[in-house]
Amino acid sequence: MDPILLLVTELWWVAPTAAGAGATGYAIMRRRGTVNGRRLGYDAARHELRRAQLDARAAADAARIARADLARVVADRAAARADAAAVASARRALRDAQLSARAAVARVKASRVRVSTERSAISSSGLLPLERLRARHDALLARWMEYETDPARAIAFPQMSDGRQPATATFLAALERARDARPRPDGRVNAEDFATYRAAVEDLERAFDLAERAARGEQVHPELPDALWDAARTLAMRTSDTVIAWTARKRRQP
Repeated sequence: MDPILLLVTELWWVAPTAAGAGATGYAIMRRRGTVNGRRLGYDAARHELRRAQLDARAAADAARIARADLARVVADRAAARADAAAVASARRALRDAQLSARAAVARVKASRVRVSTERSAISSSGLLPLERLRARHDALLARWMEYETDPARAIAFPQMSDGRQPATATFLAALERARDARPRPDGRVNAEDFATYRAAVEDLERAFDLAERAARGEQVHPELPDALWDAARTLAMRTSDTVIAWTARKRRQP
């Protein structure tokens, strides 16, 4: 899809939002947000944690199976029923399975941090979780719009509008996924919907960062930034959790 056309489709909610959905609909949305809107991030984090735990168990099982397969192939090699290539292949499969298992454990840890952070945020004031997430999405779209509408940026970084560039193509695909996952203003959102949308926005942020750095001529290794991004996000969540706890203690002090 052409980037300009994709930008137009990304902003489908602007006109309806500007026109307004009516006082009654707005009051209903605000009342529903007061009841359960602040729990949405927490409930979504718990959903993500359960899914991460299931994935971690599956990855651990796959690693155990790969280890058993390697032992069998090594035994077959000793009995001249397998060659060195089969052993090497089994070793690679075990290494890949072990790496996947470690990554799954890291995702569980990050999910636990998020649950703790979102639990603390329930009682905080300010934007609701879905409003904050939409704001992040809109902010990123505004940053991308600068590359599409600013002639100086368009000339300096033409790759940001070139869908043939791998990093840009990945970003444009993430842009469509985030657009599709974004809840409509008048729609109900459950924890699973919110988790899906949050994951899409986070993928979009990561893809935009890679596309920007590639457009500026930096060396981009997609598999490395993912790990760094996850580590940075975990640190940010821990920092946020600490700040929230410190603020709460200060409020309780006379």
